[in-house]
Amino acid sequence: MSLTTTPPRFWITPLAKASLLTLAALLASPALPQSEVPQNATAALPNLGDGNDLTPAAERRIGDRIARELFRDPDYLDDPVITDYVQGIWQPLIAAARQRGELPVQLDEAFAWQILMGRDRTVNAFALPGGYFGLHLGLVGIVTSRDELASVLAHELSHVTQRHISRSMSRQAAQAPWLMGAMILGILAASKDPSAAQATIVGGQAAAVQSQLNYSRDMEREADRVGFGVQTQAGFAPQGFVGMFEKLQQSSRLNDLGGFPYLRSHPLTTERIADMQSRVQQSSKGEQRPVTTLEHAMVAARARVLSNGAVDDLRLWEQQAQPVNLAKQSTEMQVGTLYGASFAALKLRDFALAQATLARLQQRSAPDAAASHLTRLLAMEMALAQGQVVAAQKLGQGLSDASDASRATLLMRSQVDTLAGKGEASAQTLQTWLADHPQDAQAWQLLAAANAAIGRPVAAVRAEAEVNVAQLDYATAFTRFKAAQDMARKSRSPADHIDASIVDTRARQMESTLREQALER
Repeated sequence: MSLTTTPPRFWITPLAKASLLTLAALLASPALPQSEVPQNATAALPNLGDGNDLTPAAERRIGDRIARELFRDPDYLDDPVITDYVQGIWQPLIAAARQRGELPVQLDEAFAWQILMGRDRTVNAFALPGGYFGLHLGLVGIVTSRDELASVLAHELSHVTQRHISRSMSRQAAQAPWLMGAMILGILAASKDPSAAQATIVGGQAAAVQSQLNYSRDMEREADRVGFGVQTQAGFAPQGFVGMFEKLQQSSRLNDLGGFPYLRSHPLTTERIADMQSRVQQSSKGEQRPVTTLEHAMVAARARVLSNGAVDDLRLWEQQAQPVNLAKQSTEMQVGTLYGASFAALKLRDFALAQATLARLQQRSAPDAAASHLTRLLAMEMALAQGQVVAAQKLGQGLSDASDASRATLLMRSQVDTLAGKGEASAQTLQTWLADHPQDAQAWQLLAAANAAIGRPVAAVRAEAEVNVAQLDYATAFTRFKAAQDMARKSRSPADHIDASIVDTRARQMESTLREQALER
């Protein structure tokens, strides 16, 4: 689980803007004759036809193209620790939407239902076409309970299940294709950075496009109502909605400064607040209160460290962890602060300070199983950063059986096993995981390393290609599969020839996918 301290500019870096503008140009350009379409031309929107209804399949294809741009951005982040925590909230919400009938089977099967996280300190979350969702670490770091985070995710989920994006896009069906493309990119840009939106939405019709970027008041109320039902059905405290609304209301004065872009695309009105407070009072679970757990405090601290990677910001954690400052905090916040201070010291490679702070954290987190688990994972991360593979192995063996299902645990253990010369065991573990989670790009990357370590170069290159598949970059994946085929032809190893049959099948599948994408233009 490699971590970086790249400045937090998720999806608004110059590279990201250039990529989005390039995509906008491709969306605006007329389709080439089939004979002139290159095999790797995969960035254009599908032909939506003349109808006013955007089918789930068409919306998914649009979402795939946008998501592919986000995967390429260097500020896209897959942190297994935070991802595990978010998925622990997200999966019950998805299940509740199914139980309530909010998620029809057709939509359930057609959409991705995938959260993409970004290393951005701003408070934001947003829905994209095709069941993709964006989540800034700034939002994860500011909420004080999993119930508040659940309220945001439930709201965004409901925008998609109620087809709000499709309905907004359908109103533009009579517009030129380039304008629809600009609208899609504008939705993406405006939710995070108004200047990026202005760079994308240009021309005389900019005002008309801008009017489509924010959901209507009716849609906001509907997402509140449906999201509230989904959240409570999933077992989260209904007060989480009110608590999040109160945070947004108190911070609305910062909106013009860009601190809370969520308020731009989701304007908070007194009517919405009153309606939610009324729903909480009427709910049978209205007395249930959000609780700040040790686990939540630690995950929020990790999110703040990752989204505020400047040296001065990281050094502030050391001051906050001083005993005189800790004494002013609640027990949960003390544990979160110690976790953040130890992680920040690790990022600064101040290992002595990181270890000293970790020792204090271990004492305070020991009574809580979830907190103790996160502490041990951090200790493993710290050992690997110092090249202490044997120490990392021992820490991994001490993880409780209840944590074995954790993706973060599995990926960390696999990484340690490969470095410890147990590549075969690592590969077997990862292959079992990937059989059920084929879209896990990070697991494929670790499998590539494990296969390379045990002398299976064809399988290693194949796994690298699967990383590209998981990130929707089919053209690059096809190139990697072809390279694996060439490598297998030159190899005399029986293992490589076994892997070659899988590679041949995957190469044909990618070639077929690229042809289908070219025909969609």
